Amino acid sequence: MRPRPITGAALTGALLLGLTACGVGKPSPWITAPEVFYLRPLGDKSGPSDKEPFHLRAEDGRGAGGRRLTADVVGGSEDAVRLRGSGGCKGGATHVTCEVGAEYNNWADLARVSPVAAKGSKPGDTGVVRFTYTTKDGKRLTARTRFVVGEPVVEALVPKSLEHVGPGAEVTSPVVVRNTGEVPVVGLGLELSSGGLEFEKRYANCRYPEISHHHIAVCRFPDLRIAPGETVVLRPALRLRAPETQMYTSFGRDVWALDMGPGQYGSYPKGGDHGDGPTLDAEVTKDTKGTFAKGGGHTYLALDTHADYEVSGADLHGAPGTKRSLRLTVRNNGPADSGSSTRLVFSPPFGLTLLKQPMEEYDDGVFKPYCESNDFTYTCDVGELGPGKSRTFEFTVRLGDPGQGTVSLLDKDPPSEFDFGRHDPDPSNDEATITVGP
Repeated sequence: MRPRPITGAALTGALLLGLTACGVGKPSPWITAPEVFYLRPLGDKSGPSDKEPFHLRAEDGRGAGGRRLTADVVGGSEDAVRLRGSGGCKGGATHVTCEVGAEYNNWADLARVSPVAAKGSKPGDTGVVRFTYTTKDGKRLTARTRFVVGEPVVEALVPKSLEHVGPGAEVTSPVVVRNTGEVPVVGLGLELSSGGLEFEKRYANCRYPEISHHHIAVCRFPDLRIAPGETVVLRPALRLRAPETQMYTSFGRDVWALDMGPGQYGSYPKGGDHGDGPTLDAEVTKDTKGTFAKGGGHTYLALDTHADYEVSGADLHGAPGTKRSLRLTVRNNGPADSGSSTRLVFSPPFGLTLLKQPMEEYDDGVFKPYCESNDFTYTCDVGELGPGKSRTFEFTVRLGDPGQGTVSLLDKDPPSEFDFGRHDPDPSNDEATITVGP
C-alpha cells in the first residue's frame, strides 16, 4: 500500500502540534518598571505639565488569580521614598503585598502601589524600590526603580505671535530652554515643528522624519545637564521661510527631560535622516526675557497680506410656481489663503420656496443639511478656499412673486486672538443681489 501524501494543511497541523508540545510560542512571564522616576516633594502639587504617571506592568500568560506583587523599599532608602498601597493591597510604608492577575497594569487595576516622597526628604534625595511579581508557577520576577525627590521642570521660550511678516520672508526665532524644577535636567529632548513654514537650515544633529514631510525636527542632547534655575540657548537660532499665500500659520517647539519622556500624551515621530546644516549646540545664558511655557508651545504668525473674496448673485426669471436652480458662488481672488474664516449668508426673496439645499453625509448613507437655517436665512461655511479657487452652493427653488434677496459674506469668530480675518481690500464685492422677476 502506497503511503498517502502529506498535504499542506496536514503538514501545518503537524508543525503546530510539535511547537505546542515543545512549549514554543508560549509567552514568557515578565515585569517592567521605569529605571528612574521623579517624585514631587511631599505636599507640593506643582511640577511639569503632562507628566507620565508611574507605570508598572507584569504578565504571566492567562488564567485567573494566583499571582502576587510585592514592593519593598531597599534598605537605606527609607528617608527618600515610602509606599502607599490601595485596592486591597496590604502592608506598610516600606513593604506592600498585592494579589493581582495574569495581566497586571497599575494604570488600570485597582490593586496598586504608589511610591511617594518620604516625610522630611529633600530635593535630590534618592531611593530604590524593588518590585517582585510571583507567577502562578511560583517564579519570581523583579524590577527596580530609582526614585528621585524633586523634578526637573523644562520650559521653552515661546513668543506668542509675530505680526506683519512678509509673504516668503525669512523668520528667525531663538531656541531657549530653562529648568525651573528642583533637580537637574539629565539629557534634553527637543522637537521643532515648522508648521506651515519651511526649515531654512536643517541641523546636523537632528532627525527629520519623512512621515512629517520634513516639517518636524527631533533632537536629542543626552549629555546636556541643566541645573535648577539655569537657562540655556541652543545655537544657531531657528531659521524658517514663511509661506507665500497663507495668511495665518504657526511653528512650535516641545521640550522634555530625556529620562522623563515627552509626557503622558506626548509623542514624536521616529526615524528620519539627519540634516545637512550646522550642529545645534547649547550654552548657558543669563538672558531669560520673554514668555516661557512648560513643555513648550506654538508661535503664531500673521502674514502681511490679504484675501479678496467675491460672491456672485443671480437673476431668476419665471412665473410664480416655476422651479429654478440657484447657484451661489464664492471666489477667492487672492493673493492669499485666509483659512476657514468665512461664511456665506443667503437671505431669499420673500415668497421664494426652497425645495432642495446642499447636504452633507455625517454617517454612512445618512445626510443632513449643510447650511444652518434660521428665520428664512441660510448660513453656510465656505471652508478652505485657496487663491483662485471657488465654491458653489446649489439650491433648487420655487419662484414666488417678484422680489429681491441678498447673499453676503460674513467673517466667523476667529479661532485665536492672532487671527485678524481676511483683510479684504474690496468689501464691496462681499454682497450681491438675488432678483426674482418675470
